[in-house]
Amino acid sequence: MSDRVVYTVEEGVADVRLNRPDKINALDPAMFEAIVETGEAIKADKSVRAVVLSGEGRGFCAGLDFGSFTAMAEAGSGDGGGGQRERDRPVADLGGRPEGRIANRGQQTAWVWQEIDAPVIAAVHGVALGGGCQIALGADIRIVAPDARLSVLEIRWGLTPDMTGTQMLLRLVPLDVAKELTFTGRMVSGEEAVKLGLATRVSDNPRDDALALAREIAGKNPDAVAGAKRLLNMAGMVPFEDGFKAEERTIGSLIATPNQVEAVTAFFEKREPAFQDRS
Repeated sequence: MSDRVVYTVEEGVADVRLNRPDKINALDPAMFEAIVETGEAIKADKSVRAVVLSGEGRGFCAGLDFGSFTAMAEAGSGDGGGGQRERDRPVADLGGRPEGRIANRGQQTAWVWQEIDAPVIAAVHGVALGGGCQIALGADIRIVAPDARLSVLEIRWGLTPDMTGTQMLLRLVPLDVAKELTFTGRMVSGEEAVKLGLATRVSDNPRDDALALAREIAGKNPDAVAGAKRLLNMAGMVPFEDGFKAEERTIGSLIATPNQVEAVTAFFEKREPAFQDRS
C-alpha cells in the first residue's frame, strides 16, 4: 500500500492520515488510489469500530493537485476525437466505474467512508478544498478547527463537484445553501461550517478530539453502532414503511446476541464492556 496514506489500528480505532504534507495532501492519481485502498482495507477489518480521518502537515486536503489539473487540461486541448474524449472525462474518473460499484474510482475516495460499517470522523484543520472538502463530506462526523477553510471549489476551474459532493451536500445543508456554495466556491471558516451544517463542531485540536470521540464510540456495542449507521443513512432515502421495517430487522438482529448481553451485563456490574469484533 502506498505511503500517501498511513494508518494504524489501536483498540478498535483506525487512525487514518493523508500523508502528502509537502502538497497539503493534494489529490493526484497516487493519492486517489491510496485513499481507496486504505478505505477498502479498513472496510474488511472487522476489528475496526471507529475511524478518524485527518491530514498530516498544514491542512486536511488542498483538493486536486494543480499539476494533475494542468495535465488534464493539456490532454483535452487538442483537436479531434481523442481530445474530446479527454474533455468529457470526469476530473477524478481514474479508470471509470468498477463493475458492481455505484461510484467511479474518484468518487470512491469519498464514498468508501460511507461503506465502512464503523463511524468515520473527519478531523479538519487548515484547508479542505474541492475534492478535499468532498472527502470530508463522506465522513459521518466532521470536527473542524475554528480557522479551517472549506470550499466547494470546483467552480473556480469551470467545473462541477464530481466526487459525490452534489449528493452529500444536500444531506447536510438546505438546497439554497448547497447551491450558493457550489455556484460561488467561496471559502467557509470552520465556525461558519458548523453554523451551516457542513461540520459537526469546532475544536482547537480536531484530531485529538476526533480520536477521543472515536475511542468513546469504540467502547459501545459495535453491532449496534453499525446498525445505527445503516439506519440513519437510510433515513429520508426510502419510504417510512421501509425504514420502519429496517428498524425491526436491525433490533431483532441485536437482541440477546453476545454483544448486546455484554452491554447490559457490564452496565449493571459497573465495569467496562468487553465486546467481540463484528462477524
